[in-house]
Amino acid sequence: MLSGRIRVAVIGYGYWGPNLVRNFVNTEGCELVAVCDLDPARLASCARLYPRTTTTTRIHDVIESTKVDAVAIATPVHSHFEIAMAALKAGKHVLVEKPLAQSADQVRRLIDEAQLRNLTLMVDHTFIYTSAVQKIRQLIREDELGDILYYNGNRASLGLFQQDVNVIWDLAVHDISIIQYILKEAPIAVSATGATHVRGTPENMAHVTLFFDNSCIAQINVNWLSPIKVRQTFIGGSRKMIVYDDLEPTEKIKVYDKGISVNHSPQAAHQLRIGYRAGDMWAPHLGANEALSVEAKHFVECIRSGDSPLSSGTTGLQVVQILEAASRSIAKQGNPVRLARPEKELAG
Repeated sequence: MLSGRIRVAVIGYGYWGPNLVRNFVNTEGCELVAVCDLDPARLASCARLYPRTTTTTRIHDVIESTKVDAVAIATPVHSHFEIAMAALKAGKHVLVEKPLAQSADQVRRLIDEAQLRNLTLMVDHTFIYTSAVQKIRQLIREDELGDILYYNGNRASLGLFQQDVNVIWDLAVHDISIIQYILKEAPIAVSATGATHVRGTPENMAHVTLFFDNSCIAQINVNWLSPIKVRQTFIGGSRKMIVYDDLEPTEKIKVYDKGISVNHSPQAAHQLRIGYRAGDMWAPHLGANEALSVEAKHFVECIRSGDSPLSSGTTGLQVVQILEAASRSIAKQGNPVRLARPEKELAG
């Protein structure tokens, strides 16, 4: 645990790094002391915006610095483990952009290192810090929706094509982390299919199905070749249903009092009788805080208190296990892959 201002460095100033930098600059109790990137032009841009922050092209300068308490890593996925492990061994608290690492084995080693050194290890599952997803979790936990029957997520855009991960590890990871956070049960198996349309690159579109012990089923469609950007989710309950559109500027969540009822009476046994219920729709009020701002504040608070983060190393491990299983299923042309039971919380 640390008292006083937490001194943070950001490693990686490409696509996501500038968002981390901006939010840590504005986080109370935190001081952004350094930004590292291999591209001098990016660092020059950062220096113009934040002239009081040190910039460097050398990761070693950041990791070994006695003026850095914590690092946020926003580099390509294949580098996550090496940088995060070096930072932990140097006594730094660590926040890593999703996914936490390329394999469950690597994640376990990071968790063990963080536990050994009593350091905070956190993964950047940004969506679980949104007021929309937190409201959905609240509605489910308060049994407003009844039994959850399905989760259907559609996440598409034109790009960004990645070289070291496929579209599941890039986009479906968001839905998997949301499902893990909002549902009361963990999936028991996963099936996935995918396609590659650009030679030499990973799958750019995929369909993932998560199976549960109960009647719930979760389906995720992800696509890097969509003409429009889509961030839409349907969640069906036995009493109410939710439409969540993250691109909506105001009413991101709409709760529908709609559903079906089935007549199970002995008199109706010879024929199926389904009734349809059409009630009101309401859009709950949501806070306006940026999710990454909430997450940055949470990271700093966990460092100070020693509490386990909401998106801890162990939650990151469970997501990576599902991603690995989905990738194996793609290789088997969609054959289901059983999932291990969730591992107990080991460390932040």
